Amino acid sequence: MKIKRNKKTSDRVVSRLVKKARVRNKISGSAERPRVCIFRSNSHVYLQVVDDVKSVTLLSESTISLGLKGNKESAKAVGASLGKKLFEMNILNIVFDRGGYRYHGQVSSAADGVREAGIIF
Repeated sequence: MKIKRNKKTSDRVVSRLVKKARVRNKISGSAERPRVCIFRSNSHVYLQVVDDVKSVTLLSESTISLGLKGNKESAKAVGASLGKKLFEMNILNIVFDRGGYRYHGQVSSAADGVREAGIIF
């Protein structure tokens, strides 16, 4: 994974991208066990289910699609909604990609929401 840096890219963003590349080198999703990746903006949380073998996004869910603001409770709701969709697609095992973020706050809430829907990772 190549990291692109502009003159205006902050050191904090570059640090997260380096961590993201380190995580992505270790994990990969497949059709049987896809990767669930998270992105947090200042006001919203986004989750995607990706099959890395075919390079296809299978599902996506966000606080925008649910009409919520980005906080811990809404991140858990997004995770639960995504988990229900995964369960309906008969995908029970996933790999969780934290995207270079620390595993606490919105990231852990989203993961807990997916777990509560019966998905294993």
